[in-house]
Amino acid sequence: MPDNGATAESRLERRKARTRTALIRAAQTFIAQGNLNVPVLEITQAADVGMGSFYNHFDSKEQLYQAAVEAALETHGELLDQLTGDLEDPAETFAQAFRLTGRLFRLQPFLSRILLNNAPALITADRGLAPRAQRDIEAATTAGRFIVRDPELALVLTAGAIMGLGQLLHDRPDRDDAETTDALAEDLLRTFGLTPDDAREVSRRPLPDLDGVAHDGSAA
Repeated sequence: MPDNGATAESRLERRKARTRTALIRAAQTFIAQGNLNVPVLEITQAADVGMGSFYNHFDSKEQLYQAAVEAALETHGELLDQLTGDLEDPAETFAQAFRLTGRLFRLQPFLSRILLNNAPALITADRGLAPRAQRDIEAATTAGRFIVRDPELALVLTAGAIMGLGQLLHDRPDRDDAETTDALAEDLLRTFGLTPDDAREVSRRPLPDLDGVAHDGSAA
């Protein structure tokens, strides 16, 4: 016979998960719009959940916003892991993640707006692009591909470059995103110690097909 108690508990957990996802998605929408001063009531209305449900999941709006940003960062990071996981050259892994991120600013405008509106969080975040970029910088340095004195400072340089690139691509829709991103990746590779010829070759290697990437970039 079916365990009605277990079934009810499973149904409750699914409902709680849906509520949390709806709240995070609503918060991400406001963050993408640059609207960080929305009352909790407005967030719950956008998520179509009750006020009581909000406090079952989060102690404050700030906690929700942090969870929303972390979810977006991790969505981006997991996608990069999928698209770079089979590379052997750590310099190429770093470059490919950078080049893909540049292209995703146009392919996933919703996600990219969340990243751009939380640029300071990218540098020290323990999820998403930052820890993966630092990992790749350290691996490339250990392998002798990069000459980097301080990987954390190299990460700061990388984060500044990618956020500036994202803003430029949003503000200049006429710019070719692929050409612009690859040129900046080449400059970063040269800064980190690759020869001009090597940097150009690595920054022009074929990339995975991004046609299957969802265009709305939902991170909830």
